[in-house]
Parts: sequence; structure tokens; C-alpha cells
Amino acid sequence: MRDPRIELVGRGYDAIADEYLEWAARVDGDPKLTYLDELSRRLPDGASMLELGCGAGESCTRLLAERFRVTGVDVSEEQISRARENVPSARFLRADFTELELEDVSFDAVAAFYALNHVPRELLGDLFARVRRWLVRDGLFLASLGASDTGEWIGDWLGTTMFFSGWDPEQNRALLHAAGFEIVVDELVTVREPEGDSTFQWVLARA
Repeated sequence: MRDPRIELVGRGYDAIADEYLEWAARVDGDPKLTYLDELSRRLPDGASMLELGCGAGESCTRLLAERFRVTGVDVSEEQISRARENVPSARFLRADFTELELEDVSFDAVAAFYALNHVPRELLGDLFARVRRWLVRDGLFLASLGASDTGEWIGDWLGTTMFFSGWDPEQNRALLHAAGFEIVVDELVTVREPEGDSTFQWVLARA
């Protein structure tokens, strides 16, 4: 049975598909395209790429699909529907990626942009281990992680009810190492969201 907190995230993004895109466009200092480039330049054309939390396919999924064979996963039915229209060359799955079953050693890279802070933090260790199994040897994992000790936060966000959770950077690193990753890039970046500043831990790790 799917975790009700993750169900909440899916329903939330179903409800705010338009509002989220408008909100995201107003974030100042977002480094995601810089990190996307950091990942992309380490991969050959045609590499197999899994994106967790692909949303509507804007803009990272679209850019990845220009060079790579992309599979996008999202828990929101509305977001997946839009992604299929926006990036027809990619493959999309509607799924809770904490329960997703994929073939081992089937991707050259996995990316998650602003998605893992919606995962209940006690599930992150197992998710990292799943990602490690999905990757080829020396495969790459790029993720933005929460950077604060947040057990659970449920409340109004962009007009819907949303769930957030996360560990502090030290625990994130420990979970990645326990899953068998070598961390290549590890940086804290603060962005200016419409509501105020927010800090994320960006990691690029090698399997």
C-alpha cells in the first residue's frame, strides 16, 4: 500500500500543475541547470537516464532528452500527462519511486531535481540503495536534498496541502555512503524562493 504522505504529494501536484510552474519560474538563483550540465558532460550521447520526480517535463527532462534515453517517473497523474505531451521522445511512468521496481544495472545515471524532499526521510536510505542497484558500475546519481532536520511538515503550499521531509547534510552523506556511493560533488546552495530563502544540498555521487 502506498504511503499516504506520498499520496498527498501526488494529489497536491495534480492540483497545482499550473501554479507550480509559475512559482518555479520566480525562484532566483536556482542552480539546477548548472548541475544538470555537470552531470551531462560526464555522460556519452545516448546514455540511459532515469529522472525521479520529472514533473511536467520542464525544463530538465526536455534538456536531458535531447542527448539521452530518458525515463521519467512521477507520482502525479497530471504531471505525467503533461510530461508525455512536452517530451514525447521520453518514456514516462506514474509511480511512487520508493516502491518502484526496475531492472538492476539498467541506467547510466539517475537524477532527482527537488523531488527527494517530498520523500519521508526514513525511506531515503532504502531509496538510495534502490538507485545504487539500478545504476551500472560507475553510474552517476545527481540529487538535490533537503538540508535541514525536518521529520515531517504538512501544510498549505501554493494553495494545496503538501508534505516535506528531510535530513541534515551529515545524515544525507551517511545514507549515501551506506548505500555504496562515492560522493563526487557535495555543495549547499541557497536560493531565493518567492516566500524567502531555502537551502538545498546538491550531491553528485558515483556508484
